[in-house]
Amino acid sequence: MSEFKYNCEGMARRDFIQLGIGSVLGFGMVDLMRLQAHTATPISGKVDPSNMRCILIWMDGGPSHFETFDPKPNAPSRINFGVKAIKTKSPDLMFAEFCPKLATVADKVSIIRSVSHGDSFHGGGNHWMMTGQKSPMPTQCNSVISFHPSYGSVASFMSGGETKLPAYMAVGQQSRSGGPNFLGPQHAPFVIGGDPSQPDFQVRDVVLPPDLSEGRAATRRQLHEAIDRMSRFQDARAGDPAVAFDKHYQAAVDTVSSPQAQAAFDLSREPESIRDMYGRCELGQRLLLSRRLVEVGVPFVTVYNGGWDHHVESIEIIKGRYKASCPCAQASMPPLDQGLTALIRDLDDRGLLDTTLVMAFGEFGRTAEPTGTGRGHWGHAMSIFTAGAGIPGGQAIGATDEQGKSPIGKKYAPADLAASIYSKMGIDPHQHLQSPDGRPIELVKNGQVIKELFS
Repeated sequence: MSEFKYNCEGMARRDFIQLGIGSVLGFGMVDLMRLQAHTATPISGKVDPSNMRCILIWMDGGPSHFETFDPKPNAPSRINFGVKAIKTKSPDLMFAEFCPKLATVADKVSIIRSVSHGDSFHGGGNHWMMTGQKSPMPTQCNSVISFHPSYGSVASFMSGGETKLPAYMAVGQQSRSGGPNFLGPQHAPFVIGGDPSQPDFQVRDVVLPPDLSEGRAATRRQLHEAIDRMSRFQDARAGDPAVAFDKHYQAAVDTVSSPQAQAAFDLSREPESIRDMYGRCELGQRLLLSRRLVEVGVPFVTVYNGGWDHHVESIEIIKGRYKASCPCAQASMPPLDQGLTALIRDLDDRGLLDTTLVMAFGEFGRTAEPTGTGRGHWGHAMSIFTAGAGIPGGQAIGATDEQGKSPIGKKYAPADLAASIYSKMGIDPHQHLQSPDGRPIELVKNGQVIKELFS
């Protein structure tokens, strides 16, 4: 589903150990229609008190807080790598020198610098930060685990069905622990693969086949065959292509032909100046697509930005000066600095920032002590970028020590972040959901909202 499929051990995604219960795959539109019809949700949980949306930029691999939003200019050079801190539009925030554009919107941004979970394995860190819950069993870097629903899946489950589009979308690919677990596969993300910066970019299952768009599917059989070609997954989930036409295929047609779907995915409708503002690169256009999705009412969008596992040549990679063919090419600050700044400004200009929670983070931070020319995994400290949704801007929430190793003063857990995300979206973080076998499962265990995020 994406160009980046390797973890720090160089293992292909298909070789990952998959643990836990529940789907870890995203689905096509026809698949989702079938699942939504045939799979009952454990309980009803529709809420819509604030009409809030969320865009989560998932910085897979674990970005360094030192080179982004928690610079340490006074630390020894072996720790700060000679990276300078720069002033921002907020007197209370300093960013690393690689964030000049983001510095201009810092008055609309809050950085949480005191989230810590202590798990420095990719598998465990992913689960912590995508669900707010600790994995109940030990994991390794190559583990793909799902023991609790992800934020996006919960948002889908709680969605009131305002649009015909899926309530949870993943742009690029689904993150490791970004699935629905016991909520059921109908709450897995609809994955939008491909590179939206390319001129031939099309969203699977949304661009209508000629048979449909030109009105040539005159019979049920022809309609069935045309829609069947739209599904990427040619397996049992999509159904036998020889079976008779049914209402699930009709629902898929209604969905992909809706004005919402056609408007959301057609980037050619954007002015050239807006596309340029985001950056004519894969990440920039993914961020632009995420804005279009929340604009038509999709509650939760994850934008995948993989490659932040910088064990070697970290400064060169972050500067965007490493090998262009490296899978980490998009995991550098120039495209993130430009694209994320554009997203904040664009949402604000359109009056959408107050009703859109924007976040950017990965599974952990990086070590203070170098590992050669890079940094190792570090689950004890990280930075969380937040904006919108009524969050007071221009503040640093919490702090790390002089060497960036651990939070000082108030320390927050991923459960606190989860409680805050759900509260912002009008979802009670302490409610109990029901598993298929009837067990009550608390959505967030022991988490309390981070008060600084609420005005």
